[in-house]
Amino acid sequence: MADTPPKPNEIQLQIQLDDDVANGTYANMALVNHTETEFTLDFIYVQPQQPKAKVRSRIITNPKHMKRLLLAMQDNLAKFEAKFGPVELTENENPIH
Repeated sequence: MADTPPKPNEIQLQIQLDDDVANGTYANMALVNHTETEFTLDFIYVQPQQPKAKVRSRIITNPKHMKRLLLAMQDNLAKFEAKFGPVELTENENPIH
């Protein structure tokens, strides 16, 4: 029987959440752009009847993390819809048309 090397100690990640971040930022629109190496997600608040909208937050990430984020969001939306029913979009609300 071969000796197996010991597993390295797992590092337990401690996540810090500042109060202002914990309160969250409301966004009702998002824009996604990409280059060969990065994705940029801009979260925007659009006020009704206003000609301008403000970017509230920008996240820049790599393609692998973007894919993991997309899968996590799909999983959470599926769980939400299983519990509360489907989220319907009109054709105007669907960014893929």
